[in-house]
Amino acid sequence: MIEIIQREKDVAEVNTMSPLTWAYVGDGVFELFIRTHLVNTTRLKPHMLHIEAIKYVKAEAQGKILNKIQEQLTAEEKDIVRRGRNAENHHLPKNATVEEYSYSTAFEALIGYLYLTKQDKRLDEILNMCI
Repeated sequence: MIEIIQREKDVAEVNTMSPLTWAYVGDGVFELFIRTHLVNTTRLKPHMLHIEAIKYVKAEAQGKILNKIQEQLTAEEKDIVRRGRNAENHHLPKNATVEEYSYSTAFEALIGYLYLTKQDKRLDEILNMCI
């Protein structure tokens, strides 16, 4: 995973953050994971890498990924997903339904939470379930 970035918050502090903050971080972590995966497994040029990455990182796809892995989540992870899905977000999605966007936010919140709480082994497991 990404060892060069210092994660200085402890679990208690991360738990007080908004799920939207978790999702903000999770969005970046997931995007980097997908981009790195594509670079490592394909020989595509940058434009096509972008086209392929969108297939994973758009709201609709993230909602489908969350649905696919839902049964493999722990009770704590399901609670994080619930908090992310129910977070009041005033952003109106441009290319997704409100439901797709809320599930995408929930997925990103889970990724961000695991990353911020340094649960790297579990984060790696979940990210690899997404491919």
